[in-house]
Amino acid sequence: MSPVIKKGFFMNRKLLEAIATLTGCIIGAGILGIPYVVSKAGFLTGLLNILIIGILFLIVHLYLGEVLLRTRETHQLTGYAKKYLGNNGKIFMTLYMIFAIYGAITAYLIMSGEFLSELFAGTILGFTPLVFSIVVFSVVSLMVYFGLNVVERSELAMMFLLLGILSLLAFICIPNINLVNLNELQMKKFFIPYGVVLFAFLGEVALPEMLEEVNNEKKLLKKAIIIGSLIPIIVYIIFSFLIVGVSGGSTTENAFGGLVNFVNPIAVKIGLLMGLTTILTSFLALGLALKEMYIYDFKLNKNLAWFLALFIPFLLFLLGIKNFIEILSITGAVTGGIVGILIVFMHRKAIKLGDKKPEFQIRSNTFIDTILVLLFIFGIVYQVLDVLGILAI
Repeated sequence: MSPVIKKGFFMNRKLLEAIATLTGCIIGAGILGIPYVVSKAGFLTGLLNILIIGILFLIVHLYLGEVLLRTRETHQLTGYAKKYLGNNGKIFMTLYMIFAIYGAITAYLIMSGEFLSELFAGTILGFTPLVFSIVVFSVVSLMVYFGLNVVERSELAMMFLLLGILSLLAFICIPNINLVNLNELQMKKFFIPYGVVLFAFLGEVALPEMLEEVNNEKKLLKKAIIIGSLIPIIVYIIFSFLIVGVSGGSTTENAFGGLVNFVNPIAVKIGLLMGLTTILTSFLALGLALKEMYIYDFKLNKNLAWFLALFIPFLLFLLGIKNFIEILSITGAVTGGIVGILIVFMHRKAIKLGDKKPEFQIRSNTFIDTILVLLFIFGIVYQVLDVLGILAI
């Protein structure tokens, strides 16, 4: 073991890279939609959403980590689902990955173009959002094409950049916070933020990449999952506190537009840079995960897998799918519910059918598993009924 590893947690590059991969995959476009839906439900209501859903997904991520460690062969999520839940499990996991990642990438393309257009407004690079979205797609798709090493190095740097930008944003925004914007709790509005917040915690596709990154030190995976799942909870709470605390009812769908009337315009630029950073990190991780699903579990060649992973959502974007919050809400509630349920059942099966001893174990608890499944089912049904206009909220 190298001296760097012996020095402990903070100097362990493998651990940091694994944490960065999970954090980068989770913190994407979802963070940008959270302040808007939190402002609609009330800050304290939204805070409960973030805490409850964040803890649920910490459990789900630990379950999935154990599933991976109980399996000798390397797969993407679809392969693990097939091994433990059969062909039906593989079908549902495939639908989850395709629907969730295509929805996420479409959302990233929408917001990246808008953010870059606002950042460079009034300069010689003041192109339209469409042009910037195409540029972002071109750069990220090339990075995904060249694989894991490019992605993991980018995410480690971007994780620290994100935390630095958030700290700077906090320094600027805190003096302008109005505490009146932060005291609302309305449980009847609890499910208004549900879909968007659930979307913001989706990061399961990162775990197979994390397993590759820790390599022969698989005991690090548990620590990486816990830290990588807790960081987004903290970041989302701070981010919502800052944005809703400053702009209150004027909070916009992209989080930063409502700040213009309350803080120095520089803060808005910093916020846009933060948003762009989160989009790029998550875009990289999700694009790679879907490409590898097509390679490992559907045996497609590298070029076709890359094309299917990235160019279909790009086509959806070009065809005019542009409602950011709706994409996050329906994608989060439906796909997040599906994958949560699948992982609970995969974990229970893997305990019985796994073909190797895992480096860590999470005791299966029927009561907790039942609560998890019921919450996910209720969230799916609620969101679908809301989209259909059957619920009035």
